[in-house]
Amino acid sequence: MAEPTAPPSLRAEFWRGVRAEFPLLIGVAPFGMIYGVLALAAGIPASAAQAMSAVVFAGSAQLITTQLYTATPLLLTVLTIFVVNLRHLLYSASLAPYLQKLRPGWKFLLAYLLTDEAYAVVIADYQRNEHPQAASPGFFLGAGLALWATWQASTAVGVFLGANLPQNWSLDFTLALTFIAIIVPTLKDRGLLAAAVVASLVAILSAGLPYKLGLLLAALLGILSGTWLGEEK
Repeated sequence: MAEPTAPPSLRAEFWRGVRAEFPLLIGVAPFGMIYGVLALAAGIPASAAQAMSAVVFAGSAQLITTQLYTATPLLLTVLTIFVVNLRHLLYSASLAPYLQKLRPGWKFLLAYLLTDEAYAVVIADYQRNEHPQAASPGFFLGAGLALWATWQASTAVGVFLGANLPQNWSLDFTLALTFIAIIVPTLKDRGLLAAAVVASLVAILSAGLPYKLGLLLAALLGILSGTWLGEEK
């Protein structure tokens, strides 16, 4: 009778997570640089821009902040970011069965590292595991830290570049291009497509609203339409 094989070590799983995340880092690096440049262009101090990457560590929230920093009251900015980032509740719920037996320290650390790109790699790997309770936190840690380090470094490069670019260079359009490049490949079902179309149309039609309320309205209506059409059979 063959002896059961020992599970991979935490270190082995860590480096496997780093390798799995590596292809996505090629797209994350310019995304971080764009954030750094736009943060300085919006008037955010370089130290605060870099600190936001370390504390918040959420690309979409950080880029939205650069757009709302001077034009929108703080409460509306926070509410907009909250709505946009509600997807992390779904990420957490789908990962919970694999991580529920971890100590609280592990859970807090992995929750901090939970981002779109890390989730995509981690959930795909965990779903291939026949025993959810045996999923290694090392894989998640490796994927998340690889992304975190890349984001911090690319933000720093963007902040440095932003400080040396002519003030008359308008780079706001790069934010829209970046999000389009991220979102379009994910529109693979009716619900997601409906959410994207409705949110885009509402954002355009409501662009004249004060305090950039159109962005919040577009996010809410996009989520509602995507949920409604996605649930229809």
